[in-house]
Parts: sequence; C-alpha cells; structure tokens
Amino acid sequence: MTRLLAHAVAVVLFLCLTAACQPADRTAGQAGGPSAGAGTDARPDQTRLDEDLRDAAWANDVRRAKSLVAQGADVNAKDSTVQSAYLIATSEGHLDLLRLTLDHGAAINDKDSWNGTGLIRAAERGHHLVVGQLLQSGIDRNHVNRIGYQAIHEAVWLGRETPAYARTIRAIGAGGAELTRPSGSEKLTPLQMAREREHPTLEGVLTRMLDATPIADPDAALLQAAQRGDADQAARALRAGANLEARDGQQRTPLLLAATFDRVEVAHLLVAMGASADALDDRHDTPWLVTGVTGSVEMLEALLPAGPDLTVRNRYGGVAVIPASERGHVEYVRRVVQTGIDVNHVNDLGWTALLEAVILGDGGKRHQEIVEILLAAGADPSLADKDGVTALEHAQTKGYTEIAALLAGR
Repeated sequence: MTRLLAHAVAVVLFLCLTAACQPADRTAGQAGGPSAGAGTDARPDQTRLDEDLRDAAWANDVRRAKSLVAQGADVNAKDSTVQSAYLIATSEGHLDLLRLTLDHGAAINDKDSWNGTGLIRAAERGHHLVVGQLLQSGIDRNHVNRIGYQAIHEAVWLGRETPAYARTIRAIGAGGAELTRPSGSEKLTPLQMAREREHPTLEGVLTRMLDATPIADPDAALLQAAQRGDADQAARALRAGANLEARDGQQRTPLLLAATFDRVEVAHLLVAMGASADALDDRHDTPWLVTGVTGSVEMLEALLPAGPDLTVRNRYGGVAVIPASERGHVEYVRRVVQTGIDVNHVNDLGWTALLEAVILGDGGKRHQEIVEILLAAGADPSLADKDGVTALEHAQTKGYTEIAALLAGR
C-alpha cells in the first residue's frame, strides 16, 4: 500500500513537473505576451530582448535566437515560471539552441522551479544528445532536485521503454553519474525503478553498467564494443575511463569502427559523448566518409549531430555522395543531398557523383533513380571527365537508354 501511495504521489508530481515545462505556462501572468501593444511597450529593451529570446527558444528558432543574443539578450534571464532560454533548450531537446546558449554564457548548473538542473530536465524527456552535451560541458552529474530525483531517476521512473531512454541512460552512465542512490520519495534505486516500471530494456542497460567486473584495458574494451555493437559495454568502458578517440592498429577510432560495421546504437552513445565524425584512419577514412560506402541512412542520421565535415575527401579525393552514387545506395543519396554536400565535387579521377553513377553503375533502376536525385539536387550534367566525356556520352556508349534520356532532359 505504501508503494502504491508513493507511486501515486510520483505520478502527480510528474504531471505537475511536465506541465511546468510546457510552452503554455510560459505566458502565465504575462498578459498579452511580448507582442502585445507593439510600438507602445514601455518595458526596458533588455526585458523585451530576453522575452523574445525565450519565445525563440520555445519555437527552436535558432536563427532568431542568434540575432537576439547578438543584440544582447541574456540566455540565463528567467520569466515568472523560472524558465530561461538555456533551461528551455534542455527540456525541449533543442541541441543547436543549447549549444548557442552554452557558447554565450549559459549558467550550466542553473535550476528550474523544481530545483532541477538542465540535465534532470533533459533526462526526463529522453534527450540523449542534450544529456551528453551537458555532461561534456561539466554540469553537476548527481544533483538532486526538490523531490529527491537525480537525472538517472527521472530517466527511469518518468521515462518509457524506448530506444531514446536507453540511449539517455547509457549517456548518463558513461558520463560517470552515480547510479545506485535511492530516490527521495519511492526510496528505490534506478535499477529497482526499472523493475517496478517493468522496463526490461532499461533494466538491462542498468544491470550491464552496474557490472562490478573490472575492465583491465578500457580503451581496448571500447574499441571491441564498438566493433561488436555492444552499446552497454561501450558505456561501461567510457565509465571506466576509456579514451573516446582511442585508436586501433589501423588508426580507427571507436566511432569509425561503429560506422564501418553499422553499429548504430554505439554511434548514438559516442556522438552524444562528443566523438569526432572526422577522425581519419590510415586509409584516409572517417566515420562520415564510411557512410557513403555502407549506405547506412541510420548511421548518417546518427552522425549528423556531431557536425561532420561534408567536404572531407577519401583516398580517391571524393566526398561521401560519390561512392554512394557508384554503389547504388538510393536512400542514402536521397538523404545526403539534403545536407548541403557538394553534388558537383570532382574527385582525383575527374569524376563527379553523376559521372560515377553512370561509369561504375549498372544502368539499372537504382542508378536511374540516383541520377534523377542528383539532377534534382543540382548536379551539372555538362561536367565532363578528364577525357572530356560527359555523363550523357558515357550513358549512350554503355547503352543505358533510360539514364541517357534523363541526362538529355527527355
């Protein structure tokens, strides 16, 4: 009965906490909002700037937020509900906005109305990338809020049985947070919470991270976990002090191994903790470049928050879209052209993605579709190879009638 009562109290608190973090509450006691009485507002400029910045934060309007910060808006200025642009970014999972606030003096350990840090807010919502960014920035990993919860408690007790929460718990553990303290209300450890909630995946992640078996060589353990795709063991290795950019005998980092073997969950963890998507190995491959070879859209998406260099070249002088076009990775090409990558980049062989799709492709449906995608993305069919032969002429020579028609604009 006591456990049921504690559970009911926690649910009520959760509902209150969730409501406190919603955009609807930010206007409480602010009749008319910041746009009311435009042109006649007598409030100080700073107050208006700060309110506008919070509005931009709720909308995740990073461009507007940058402009307001440049004008002097304060990323730490709070409204009557104790919300600031920084705290909003943490609860809403706005990673780019969070980075903007951190770059402009965010008070990393600032507290909300529940005496909770941004880490607690992000953990409750399952924002693993925000959790990782905050941990990298030196936030208090073990702060306890007004109801006796740490970030790990919020992630488990108020979370769900989803990949997002499993990633969040791994990030918290990899960042060295305490994992065994009982919560203030239920008096349950995070592991007990996972069992009580009947979250087997979350329970499994916690069980693995709480394994007391010593890790003799954390760097080697991390590299092995990345290659095998064991995200829980990767988190354990990082918790034990592994170097995020450790190298194997071929100068491959854990993230490069994860990309090479398409270990997406490991990549999510490593990116959250700050791994580089541009680390070169001895073959001049990077995690980002490898995705063009594997064609993994999931891995591409996992790496984008790391801000990969889209201009980095492989050992043939090509960018990621070129090998993907050659290999017929239709969905990858469809996604990568949306990143702003140069579809007209010329590699050391004198070939663009369009030329490579024709010269090294098989002329079939996949390569036909890739040619269509590249043309729609701005690929220039008039660019010729080193011998002055265009993609259209190559298609005609090879008897690729459908591709020739596409390139001729028919």
